[in-house]
Amino acid sequence: MSQRDLFHHAVVIELEKENWRVTHDPYFLEYGAQTLQVNLGAEMPVAAERNGHKIAVEIKSFVGKTEMSEFYGALGQFILYRNVLRKQEPERKL
Repeated sequence: MSQRDLFHHAVVIELEKENWRVTHDPYFLEYGAQTLQVNLGAEMPVAAERNGHKIAVEIKSFVGKTEMSEFYGALGQFILYRNVLRKQEPERKL
């Protein structure tokens, strides 16, 4: 399992304060022979609907030496995770 981001715990607390229920920590996606690991999966019931909203949360702090390099890496992760989610679980938003 990869190391958790500096702000992982704080993000979980804030999601729970907003009535999100963390369902996966981490949230795994299959991409061919690879297993991808998004930091969190969460869902929040919507009172007027039967189906709740679902999200996947990738947490980044950008505290390294090269912020632009970290940004490009995070952007690449976002694009990959979003594309895989659209195929595997389209109701879950990143």
